[in-house]
Amino acid sequence: LINAVVLLILLTALSDPDQYHYHLTRAELANSFDVMDDANICIATAISLLMILICGMATYGAYKQHAAWIIPFFCYQIFDFALNTLVAISVVVYPNTIQDYLLQLPGNFPYKEEIMSTNNMCLVFLVLLFIGCILTFKAYLIGCVWNCYRYVSRRSTTEVLVYVSTNDTTVSRYQEIFL
Repeated sequence: LINAVVLLILLTALSDPDQYHYHLTRAELANSFDVMDDANICIATAISLLMILICGMATYGAYKQHAAWIIPFFCYQIFDFALNTLVAISVVVYPNTIQDYLLQLPGNFPYKEEIMSTNNMCLVFLVLLFIGCILTFKAYLIGCVWNCYRYVSRRSTTEVLVYVSTNDTTVSRYQEIFL
């Protein structure tokens, strides 16, 4: 649903470029976060469409009990988790990047000065705590999708359990159900 909303916003931006594009000079363009050209909007639209397709495939696979349809979404989740883990590692290895990022924010960004005045190690700890919470939640969701995949893939296999009853006749599970 979030990707559908993002797609609608991006398509609106493509349909009315004057409303979403700013005509800035080259000096202003270097420091502006508000400028998004058509190429970036098209790339973001393609990614949003791909995400809608992958999420739709996972939903369809879970609903129709087709395990192969769930795999692309699971792979996306693993890739996303790996990227977020790399972000956490980069914060640990290069803690000054947080201050550099804060310096690049616009001057009217809320609480920018208060955040900048915070101790760098405290700021790194807070960012790592936040990323850790996100990674924990993402790991939980990966576990949920993996359990769904295992359930669907095991459900689709037809297992016949054979056991010996007390009177030495072999009866299968399916024969017992239909008797």
